[in-house]
Amino acid sequence: MDLAFSPEDRAFRDEVRDFIATHLPADIRRKIQAGDHLAKDDYARWQRILFERGWVASGWPKEYGGTGWGPIQRHIFYEEIAFGWAPRLLPFGLHMVAPVIIEFGNDAQRARYLPTIANGEEFWCQGYSEPGAGSDLASLATRAERQGENYLINGTKTWITAAQWADWIFVLARTDPNAKKQEGISFILVDMKTPGVTVRPIETIDGGKEINEVHLENVVVPVENLVGKENEGWTCAKFLLEHERTGTAGIAGCRQQLETLHELIARESIDDPRLEERIAQVEIELEALAFTELRTLAAESAGKRPGPESSILKIKGTEIQQALSELALDALGPYAESHLAPKYFNFRKTSIYAGSNEIQKNIIAKRILKL
Repeated sequence: MDLAFSPEDRAFRDEVRDFIATHLPADIRRKIQAGDHLAKDDYARWQRILFERGWVASGWPKEYGGTGWGPIQRHIFYEEIAFGWAPRLLPFGLHMVAPVIIEFGNDAQRARYLPTIANGEEFWCQGYSEPGAGSDLASLATRAERQGENYLINGTKTWITAAQWADWIFVLARTDPNAKKQEGISFILVDMKTPGVTVRPIETIDGGKEINEVHLENVVVPVENLVGKENEGWTCAKFLLEHERTGTAGIAGCRQQLETLHELIARESIDDPRLEERIAQVEIELEALAFTELRTLAAESAGKRPGPESSILKIKGTEIQQALSELALDALGPYAESHLAPKYFNFRKTSIYAGSNEIQKNIIAKRILKL
């Protein structure tokens, strides 16, 4: 991929690489290398460091504090983050709700929320999935009843990553129960400190506790926290999911995993032609996916929003992530390092979140292939 880079791009890559090497706290790097779970403070410290350098809002317009990077620079930045053993920036504020607020919110909302999202002062989580509305998100049952200048919200959201840390949650709630399935839904911002909000952890199969259930019981939220128009939240939801699915490809992280896998095989002197064939196949697929991502980013930089093509990135990216975790486990078998098995189990979820891969195939069939 380096052959596609201009001298300016290569200089930028060196700048990012040097910055990570000299500014990433050593204790955070060690946690990433060991496969340990990070604490909230680890993410917050690293985001503050990048914020001070002006490198957090890579996808925002420059007038709102964005970096002004083109697609190649954004690609390089996240690749160097992965190779430098740095934490990814949590996406819920920076890459999910912020673009929605920029696109559909009003000036007061942009002034209130964007600065604290960028500097990491306030953490966010995503209130989409429900116990009975996961892949079929439009069947959500959470209600937001209008009462004067407030909404009264009741419902349960599940699989909510980082809710235990979050200061705010963006919630899809039904504001018109009589409307059709994908109508009558609104996009509302909820302060997690509001009475009636309860967070209950869900322990994952790898022992992690990053996901939760969030219960909303008679939660009073000002109408001014509505983003966009009432009953038109599905438009916001689709816009956000297109951004989320582009990011879940995880190409930079896959490149880093591939390098680590090669190092593991060399260190253990593993000689398995079939394993090498499988790794080579994944490398080919990853290169193809990387070019697809660049085309998507180029279209976005030209003013086009991510479209159904983001579903292709989501499907293939998560399949490659799972394949890499499986290859690492297969390489060592019963002698696998202690963190490899938990990682393998944790990566089973990648083909489910952000809309299951089966749903993504339906989107591709309907919106791209016109079937």
